[in-house]
Amino acid sequence: MERKKSASREPETGFRSYFPAITAFGFAAILLGSMLSASAAAPALRGWVKGRGWGWIWGKDDQIGALNALTDETRLEALRTVTSGRVYELGVPYDRRSYKWPGHNPGEIMTFRSPEGVDRQGDAPPGPNPGRSFWHSCALFISDNIGTQIDGLGHVTTGSDHHWYNGFNEATAGGDFGIRRCDAAGIPPIVSSGVLIDVAGNKNVEQLASGTRITAADLRAALAAQKTDVRPGDVVLIRTGTLRHWGEAGADNATIGKYDSAGIDLDAARWLVEEKGAILIGADTSGLEALPAKEGVPMPVHIYLLIEQGVHIGEFHFLEDLARDRVYRFIYIALLNKIRGAVAGFALRPIAFPSAGAN
Repeated sequence: MERKKSASREPETGFRSYFPAITAFGFAAILLGSMLSASAAAPALRGWVKGRGWGWIWGKDDQIGALNALTDETRLEALRTVTSGRVYELGVPYDRRSYKWPGHNPGEIMTFRSPEGVDRQGDAPPGPNPGRSFWHSCALFISDNIGTQIDGLGHVTTGSDHHWYNGFNEATAGGDFGIRRCDAAGIPPIVSSGVLIDVAGNKNVEQLASGTRITAADLRAALAAQKTDVRPGDVVLIRTGTLRHWGEAGADNATIGKYDSAGIDLDAARWLVEEKGAILIGADTSGLEALPAKEGVPMPVHIYLLIEQGVHIGEFHFLEDLARDRVYRFIYIALLNKIRGAVAGFALRPIAFPSAGAN
């Protein structure tokens, strides 16, 4: 699976043809009236090329990947399509009992200082305190791959040099206090159009069976049933039904673990990126891809998306409410914590607003 760095090249400019040229004045007037609240022409999507996807095209120092295509213009275009102020919470609540993938450390939330402790030990700041005012403070020991998260481009490595996106590797960009290139602090705020692909719903099951491999054909079938499509620049979220078992804080480890292995295969990932132009791909599982992988190597989808294409991965996104209301198109907003060295933006609270085209 070792991959040599491809030659750096400037982003290619594509053209989105959702709004055809208008030549008849009358038709133009009607169209303008119907689209008064939307842009008359979509801004060009930088970097993506149909049949190739994204890749290492943003220069030798780039640490953002496909998210470079998000601009002020694309964000404004997306926001103009919002049709409702209804907020859909896509993050899950997390605590010390929450399910985690076995490759990550457990979490612990500890009371560092409590009113009783401060009072008992006489540690309040000196001076008068007639109202006996004290405080709570917590210390957190958690993984950067827990709960709702976005994998950064340095999360997985491949090859004998342990390299990740854009050729950064352990020898030149690793460190004792986290990675020094492509860390989560560099992931920009994400404001983009998005689409839900409800695979479990289309198969008429509450959740997909353990180890289910979601193929490109499965994605196409679900999209057709929903009467939706993936547009270049979309955030794509795929529902397996796993998070219907999360409950208060994901403490049902046995049940969640049973279904958590359903996910997309490599061909499905390629289709979403190279043919449809997905800018971020996520799911309601801890790893997005099917386990074990049929390709015979660990994490082929992660390697393809994060390393080869520079496409971030969203994990443990709660999609039950969107699916229930059949909101298949939305605006996705995620603001990540800026913790330097972390390999994922974690414990997120991403949200979605219904947008034009939502059923």
